[in-house]
Amino acid sequence: MDTAARASSLSLSFPAALLHGHDTATLSQAMGLLAIVGDLGMGQPLDGSARAARLAARVAAAAGAGAAACEHARMVALLRWSGCTATAAGFAAMLGDDVGARHALVSRTLHARQAARLSDTTGLAEVHCEVAGDIAAMMGLPAAVERGLRHVWEHDDGSGLPSHLRGADVPDVVHHATLGGDLDILARVHGVDRALDMIAQLGGVKYPARLVALVAPHARAWLDALEAAEAPSSQPDFLPVSASLTLVADMIELKLPWLAGYSRRVALLAQEAAQLAGLPETQQRGLARAALLHGIGRAAVTNTVWERSGKLSAADWEAVRLVPYWTARAGSRIDGLGPDAQLASHVYERLDGSGYFRSLDAGALGAPQRLLGAAAAWVALRSPRPWRAAHAPAAAGALLAAQVTGGRFDRATVDAVLAAAAGVRAAPGNGIADAGANAAAGAPVRATLSARETEVLRRISLGESNKAAARAMRLSPSAVRTHVESIFGKLDCTTRAAATLKALTLGLI
Repeated sequence: MDTAARASSLSLSFPAALLHGHDTATLSQAMGLLAIVGDLGMGQPLDGSARAARLAARVAAAAGAGAAACEHARMVALLRWSGCTATAAGFAAMLGDDVGARHALVSRTLHARQAARLSDTTGLAEVHCEVAGDIAAMMGLPAAVERGLRHVWEHDDGSGLPSHLRGADVPDVVHHATLGGDLDILARVHGVDRALDMIAQLGGVKYPARLVALVAPHARAWLDALEAAEAPSSQPDFLPVSASLTLVADMIELKLPWLAGYSRRVALLAQEAAQLAGLPETQQRGLARAALLHGIGRAAVTNTVWERSGKLSAADWEAVRLVPYWTARAGSRIDGLGPDAQLASHVYERLDGSGYFRSLDAGALGAPQRLLGAAAAWVALRSPRPWRAAHAPAAAGALLAAQVTGGRFDRATVDAVLAAAAGVRAAPGNGIADAGANAAAGAPVRATLSARETEVLRRISLGESNKAAARAMRLSPSAVRTHVESIFGKLDCTTRAAATLKALTLGLI
């Protein structure tokens, strides 16, 4: 994409506004979603991390850990894949399929051709661990959990990543989570007997041999117990009560840098359009939440499909059509989020029945479903993509109008979306008022980045290289590099993915 065209779109983001608390979830809900997104991205079943978490707690207990340490092990196992979206592009470039290849890596089924393409993954491990640790910190999880996630790929013998920690320097919680996760994955793929043999061979290498000896006699019973529903338990007092669904959306979009902030903008626009359309508060809330959740299923599709420059094949399209299916399935597993995820899974349905995955028509699509689809379409048209520049407002409006004529959207819904995008806001009582003053009411608090640093940050968050950003900003590459280093220092991070995640949370981009 032409960098000048990309630059012209940087100032066209949806006006800052509050989601009125509609993005608030319980900590359990947010962690459950992050776990499922990780499972999808790693090619695992939807309950993979949940199963690993139960086993990790048992491993910790067998090792003599107290109740708090067992809970820490459970949380590290649950969130151990939460940095995987940030490394999807790297694994896709290296192995051709980030989802399938990572499944092969963790299940020890990598075939010779893939193994030949596997090179140094230190940089990818650094990104994964930094993002996972930052997510834990942003959610207010205990320091032991954050530290465990920042070292989740370390091995007992020092062969792990990213820091090559050895022996006692590796947090116990890492061994508990890793061994629990490996037991579940290897038993599922290879059978229990072979899994125990493989784990025994890794004793003293990946995890301490003494820990393997403690676990082995109980492994079968623990695996059998996973088939029974887990008894509900109260949340420990040391954990925060709530978390933000925007963090889940931001984590999902690290998979494709050019998507950064997309779901946030859809949520804001859908909420404002719903107010203009006179929808009740409960439906406005559901729309905002659905918009933040609608990208969950993207994690299940390899980056090679999303980044393909030419026409998608029939197989590619079949994978894409299943994205909203996976979103619905994920939400159905999280208590209290089923209705929001169901609404989210209608984002690509169209009135003429040409949408997916259900191919519903006008008779089955109510106002919330219609508004969500139109809002997502508008934001997509107004956002830059690797294969095109962002459409100007007039062009985007014309394209939506053409879809009204073609029967895919209805005129009233599109009018509400266009009005909201233009800054029209609902006055008290759902009348219509000019946005003017209240558009700035929810403006995010700015950090101490300079205007130039903010522009550099916007560009690298969209996937631009230092060289491309320098060319577009008419700076030298060394000047951009200096700005990037300053940004990293101010945001206390070392990778672009972590900088993007923190910048979104702080409202910088």
